[in-house]
Amino acid sequence: MAPMTTHAPIETWLTDMDGVLVHEEHAIPGAAEFVEALKASGRHFLVLTNNSIFTPRDLRARLFASGIDVPEDAIWTSALATAQFLADQRPDGTAYVVGEAGLTTALHDIGYVMTDRDPEYVVLGETRTYSFEAITRAIRLIEAGARFIATNPDVSGPSQQGTLPATGSVAALITAATGRAPYYVGKPNPLMMRSALNRIDAHSETTVMVGDRMDTDIVSGLEAGLRTILVTTGSTRLEDVETFPYRPSRVVDSVADLVEMVAELAPAGVDVPTEYV
Repeated sequence: MAPMTTHAPIETWLTDMDGVLVHEEHAIPGAAEFVEALKASGRHFLVLTNNSIFTPRDLRARLFASGIDVPEDAIWTSALATAQFLADQRPDGTAYVVGEAGLTTALHDIGYVMTDRDPEYVVLGETRTYSFEAITRAIRLIEAGARFIATNPDVSGPSQQGTLPATGSVAALITAATGRAPYYVGKPNPLMMRSALNRIDAHSETTVMVGDRMDTDIVSGLEAGLRTILVTTGSTRLEDVETFPYRPSRVVDSVADLVEMVAELAPAGVDVPTEYV
């Protein structure tokens, strides 16, 4: 891979959460040190996740229980990105929501009204309690003219018991019933990256995206104009990288390998305490 130091300095970091910082409830070795190095450097950074179930406060608590201390305002979810998208498209609108607190809270915060009577949108997010009644209602509202939005296209997710159906699977069911495909806001839509950059007033040419999936994290970072780093602690294996028609800027074993890079790629005049390098 081409040396990343040949480009502009890295001033902002975006990183995926699952597969990069944690596996389920357990921190990946080096993740806590990586986050602490970012905090100590004074750089802006965001932890991104397609998971729309939890609010940033919930996710902060879950990460903290794993030994990773991420500020609440440094977490950006597909629910928040979806809410921002809807606020830009149709301010103070109405929506029928299939999802949990992370999504409903985000929509309430932008002034949306939750209703099942002639909503402007049907918004589908992730939930562990999909009901036949809610899905049927969503189908009928879409058939009646509601616009179909989904937080992310992930078809499955992990759990301690095994694979769980995720937003993309339920969206496919609704699409099969209605003939209407949703607009997905989360990764790999580069809109997710753009909204994250705007959140912290960052620029693509001085930002790097760290992820574990070539088909979501890396491609969305690439399409948003970011440099990308693939870690092999998650979904994409090292031997699979060359099967894709695009490449990350760098491949590393894990975020533990990035702690020193935080200092190496620092903007001029920024010092990282020696305890982190």
